[in-house]
Amino acid sequence: MAKARKQKPEGGAGGGATVLHQKLCLSIDMENQLIYGYTEIKVLLAENDTFALHADSMTIRNILVDGEAAEFEYSPHWKNVDGQPSWLSVSCPKTAADAACSAYISSLTGESVPNLIISSERSVKSTTELPEGENGEHHEENGGNSVQFSDDKAVKICNGSGEGNDKEEEKENKEEDEKENEKEEKTEMETEEKEREKDKDKETEEGKEKETQKEKEKEREENEEEKEKKDVSENEKDKENEMQIENEKVKNTKLVRVDYILEKAETGVHFVNNVLHSNSQIRRAHCWFPCIDSATQRCPFDLEFTVSTDLVAVSNGDLLYQVLSKEDPPRKTYVYKLNTPVSAQWISLVVGPFEVLPDKNGISVSHMCLSPTLSKLENTISFFHDAYSCYEDYLAAPFPFGLYKQIFLPSEMVVSPTSFGASTCIFSADILNDEKVIDQIIGTRIKLAYALARQWFGVYTSAEEPNDEWLLDGLAGFLTDLFIKRYLGNNEARYRRFKANCTVCQFDVSGATGLGSPAASTDLYGTQTFGSYGKIRSLKAVAVLQTLEKQMGPDFFRKILQMIVASTRASRTLSTKEFRHLANKIGNLERPFLKEFFPRWIESCGCPIMRLGISYSKRRNMVELAVSRGCTAKAEPGSDSHTDGDIQEGATGWPGMMSVRVHETDGVYDHPILPLAGEALQVVELQCHSKVAAKRFQKTKKGSKPDGSDDNVDASTQENRMSMDAPLLWIRVDPEMEYLAEIHFHQPIQMWINQLEKDKDVISQSQAIAVLEKLPQLSFAVINALNNFLNDTKAFWRVRVEAAYALAVTASEVHFFKLDTDLAGLLHLVKFYKSRRFDADIGLPRPNDFHDIPEYFVLEVMH
Repeated sequence: MAKARKQKPEGGAGGGATVLHQKLCLSIDMENQLIYGYTEIKVLLAENDTFALHADSMTIRNILVDGEAAEFEYSPHWKNVDGQPSWLSVSCPKTAADAACSAYISSLTGESVPNLIISSERSVKSTTELPEGENGEHHEENGGNSVQFSDDKAVKICNGSGEGNDKEEEKENKEEDEKENEKEEKTEMETEEKEREKDKDKETEEGKEKETQKEKEKEREENEEEKEKKDVSENEKDKENEMQIENEKVKNTKLVRVDYILEKAETGVHFVNNVLHSNSQIRRAHCWFPCIDSATQRCPFDLEFTVSTDLVAVSNGDLLYQVLSKEDPPRKTYVYKLNTPVSAQWISLVVGPFEVLPDKNGISVSHMCLSPTLSKLENTISFFHDAYSCYEDYLAAPFPFGLYKQIFLPSEMVVSPTSFGASTCIFSADILNDEKVIDQIIGTRIKLAYALARQWFGVYTSAEEPNDEWLLDGLAGFLTDLFIKRYLGNNEARYRRFKANCTVCQFDVSGATGLGSPAASTDLYGTQTFGSYGKIRSLKAVAVLQTLEKQMGPDFFRKILQMIVASTRASRTLSTKEFRHLANKIGNLERPFLKEFFPRWIESCGCPIMRLGISYSKRRNMVELAVSRGCTAKAEPGSDSHTDGDIQEGATGWPGMMSVRVHETDGVYDHPILPLAGEALQVVELQCHSKVAAKRFQKTKKGSKPDGSDDNVDASTQENRMSMDAPLLWIRVDPEMEYLAEIHFHQPIQMWINQLEKDKDVISQSQAIAVLEKLPQLSFAVINALNNFLNDTKAFWRVRVEAAYALAVTASEVHFFKLDTDLAGLLHLVKFYKSRRFDADIGLPRPNDFHDIPEYFVLEVMH
């Protein structure tokens, strides 16, 4: 039978080969912007003898397979220009955009195909043939006649010469003796028979007992022998299978060495003055070293980089040693080892005259920058041990890569503000700050904390498929929020999360923000993480995970994260399906809830919209809550009800039950009675626990109006009189922010004022300011409430800034000349600024006071 012809791999990463280990030995010539050297890749081949690598923008000098020269085909991607759209068809902006999109997608598709095809075919001799007679059995057949032995009776006839008389006497004597013997024998036989009968009875009894014991022993021995035989046979089979697998692996394992030169690279690695740095994300690793540039291929790396003695080479893993060569001029080789398997996109290299600053708090972290920014670096990274210890404590796991290295480069040198790598991260030096500049402290700390969190979730633990990348991004953001809560304050964490959720609800309107849908992940080749939509996806991923944490409880969610990063875990990839299983098994979330939650939040787009209003029934002492449900995603014409996750009329909605918190005069009561799913319009009743206080009848004063109002009385008193008809202070929907939803709630103005003045939650205060600011007419009661909140130094500074902006709105063109309160807000702002920053003696503003940082931020927005 003819063998099937071997074909070259098409489109598969590595052509079915598996990378077991890769070594990279490079020499960097900074003057000529030249990189040259080799890489050794230990691969396990599949059934065929050819495999493929990704390589671009380089010159391949030679390829060896197991020390022997191998044939290869190399076609750089930039040469493959077939199938590009014709730009002659462009006639308008729309067709130009379509053509550009088509060209970009075809380019992304083309570069994902391996373009360095290597053949490992060679004459293979069997190494398992053994010499004759060795490990064989030889059977010899002995020929010859068969020998048979038989016993023949020998009859001897003796012819004697005795006389006859003697014979007769002898016969008589014999007869007498025989008679006597017969008698004696009879008597003996009788006695023996009696004794034998007795002995037989005893023997039968003893024999029966012995036989039963022997039978039992035999059964035991037989069972034990059978068990031993089975165990031995199973062990032998397992050993044989293991030996076969190992032998097959040894036969199919190849060591590939690729010698190459990289001249004036334009992507993947960048030369700027005397600094070199790499940016390997989104399939750019193969632009500076041959590899299987796929997230599914992970292996350990050995890295060696030779540079000038005045430069420092920073790469992944632990620095084993440095070697000084005997060349003229001498050069230095930095040897790194990365034992943790990672994909090629996380390999990074930075070369330059860096100042190295080890962390002073006893953690395995090194910070590096160029000399001009060293003082800023020392001030910026003073907090970093807090984030490092926070993550290790929460995850109950040490940093997975040994030594962590942060490199800060000038902004004109870097391609992107942040570039991640295994145990390394490259930042723009713009985020560094000195002691006198505090405006960007919070933002810088959050960026550095997020980059550290990505080392656990994203690099060490990677996504199993492109559809699962949202999960790793969300877990890194969740870990960053944990740091913000612990070290920047609970108010900062809740305020940022509230604003992030509002942003997601505003822009989550199309399929581009679907977290796990193929159209928004796999089909975009990794570009879904770029731009504004990438930011929205990240914020949404964190919000969805926080919803799960609130459903299962923080302790169970923490156990899941600890299990994911545990060193004993077999796989270093994570899928949405596995995380869903952990949420059910460890988080104790019911399967029906998860079955509805994941498709709705992960595979679809859009967020729920809840529009609510209240009406109080004094007779029943009950609040009627009217609910209108909707979705932020817009339904496309001609699409079905589930396309792109758009919920139309009759759809099920989102799983979960919202809570309504009612602040009454006698206490606070939570009512978890508002389902996210249900009819588009619904009325929910809430029973009040407090009662309306009896009102005293008051006579009308002179000068008062017929309706009871007074020209000299603030309009807020009228609202106070109206609010006395109900025992309600204010009402909040989803106060703990358990769900990602856009909530529009309507309640009387006085209840919003009560919420601003009496509720200590920053989200509640921000919601109240947002509603009061948008009122068409601002009464004195509203302006006074905003001004009082601005002057409250105990309030959170970010919400005070919102109150200042709301006061400024009262003097805008929208509200100008409408009420007597036109300039009241502006006058309050001027008074507030003068009381804190103006020096009346010299008539000039005072210098900034950095002792009270929140107060500084509030005053800063008024400049």
